[in-house]
Amino acid sequence: MEYKEVELKRGIKLHTIHTDKFKTNLIAVFLTTELNRENVTKNAMISTILRRGSNNMPTQEEISKQMEEMYGAGFDCGLDKTGDNQVLKFYIEIINEQYLPKDGKKLFELAVKSLFDIVFNPYIENGSFKEEYVMQEKNNIRQRIEGKIDNKARYAMDRCIEEMYPEDPFGLYKFGYIEDLEKTNGENLYKYYKELINSCKIDIFVSGNISEENRNVIENNENIKILQERDPKYQIPKNNLKEFNKKENIVTESMDVTQGKLILGLDINLDKEELKYPTLIYNSILGGTANSKMFQNVREKAHLAYVASSSFLRYKNNIFINCGIEIKNYDKALELIKKQIEDMKKGEFTEEDIENAKRGIVATIKTIDDEQDTGITYYFGQELTQSKVSLDEYIRKIKNINRDDIINIAKRVDINTIYFLRD
Repeated sequence: MEYKEVELKRGIKLHTIHTDKFKTNLIAVFLTTELNRENVTKNAMISTILRRGSNNMPTQEEISKQMEEMYGAGFDCGLDKTGDNQVLKFYIEIINEQYLPKDGKKLFELAVKSLFDIVFNPYIENGSFKEEYVMQEKNNIRQRIEGKIDNKARYAMDRCIEEMYPEDPFGLYKFGYIEDLEKTNGENLYKYYKELINSCKIDIFVSGNISEENRNVIENNENIKILQERDPKYQIPKNNLKEFNKKENIVTESMDVTQGKLILGLDINLDKEELKYPTLIYNSILGGTANSKMFQNVREKAHLAYVASSSFLRYKNNIFINCGIEIKNYDKALELIKKQIEDMKKGEFTEEDIENAKRGIVATIKTIDDEQDTGITYYFGQELTQSKVSLDEYIRKIKNINRDDIINIAKRVDINTIYFLRD
């Protein structure tokens, strides 16, 4: 896997991941902008409106027809909250031209043209997004916002984040808010789209058997040529020392549930990018695997949780402990969870724990190039954090971590928020 990047214009980059591993090429466009309350709902709307039609393919039916004519190409889009940024993502997957008959040799160029047309040349009626599309997508997003309560585990995690970041963009719900939806129409949404497309960070990724001719196709695309240079408005994740809470923020919420959802939001005081590597191992030992302290001690031995795990959120330097428990076991479960955190500070874990964690993380790293989208996600993460690390170097850094490094991380961990969803 050979990675290269080139700046097409200021604020607009082309990233190529050359690999012979796949029979397909995956082309992606990521639009990254600052996450804030004013625009979070508009960005959610934009991500759905653009897929409805372009200037040259005014309907979803025509987009689907175009994909079929391109040997069954696949088109998809999505929306992510990445640190204090919102990322609008658009993908098209095509068969590599070397596997096609002669009449398919322009497939890459056609795919680029179609994808860029959807993202940069949307369907407009009278200087506005089509109101019919806007109304339909407003209803879809309204249902998504109202339905976030249906997945209780996801809801509990979102609520814990909201409580941890009440004044911070990261506390916002990525699909926005119903009251802001009501203010949206085709005209003001299109006005905002033009502001977004001229100010956001734009990253174009291509993964596959990529030639110089393919790169030229992207650089010479008409939609790229008319894009303005920009100093993109986005947030680079920072490693800042945090002021730890003297008192844990405890939040209890009642709902019609049969199983309690207990989330602990932990702050980690990381002031260097290098500390992310021992944090991965710390998290793995604490709750990241089936061999972890959370899984073995809280779930298997004490039988206090149906689910007991932890995850490391590297863009915000947080670990979230997630437990599904019987509501009556709240106090016992919380006490035992806190004990696992304290035991880590004391170095109460074995060399076998460390080696198991390293093996699991290394195995995961080795799968990054097994899927084209995970490879793109990996390099996009490096682009956002402005830290370039090859997969081989990544593995070396993990293997070089020792016990003292992990204990150092454990001592930097503090409980910020305890959120409990109960009946």
